[in-house]
Amino acid sequence: MGVGLINTLLKPTFTEEKLLEAQGYQRIAGVDEVGRGALAGPVVAAAVILPCPIDAPWLSQIKDSKQLRPPRRELLFHNIHEVAISIGIGIAHHEVIDAQGIIRATQLAMKLAIDQLSPPPESLL
Repeated sequence: MGVGLINTLLKPTFTEEKLLEAQGYQRIAGVDEVGRGALAGPVVAAAVILPCPIDAPWLSQIKDSKQLRPPRRELLFHNIHEVAISIGIGIAHHEVIDAQGIIRATQLAMKLAIDQLSPPPESLL
């Protein structure tokens, strides 16, 4: 798979959100993690519920936070916090990774992030 195809796949389209919204779901949480490739340290997950529909032109700039320069990442962080219905953060520390493995630690971090959302999500992506 070439880099061009990967970038195309990562571009936000909101297709899934629109399909879920058409089925009556209103609180759709996006969930993602960071830290799975790290040699040491925690795996961290975030879950975010944004309004549906949302008019936020800056959303099209988000593909991969690792590719953003720190000032841009900081600005987008504030943009997200301004409009988000709810945000949750989950952390699985290295002890959990060592004891249960990276997959289980990632699942735990995601569950912890999702459990913090209030109101709770009706669907997850």
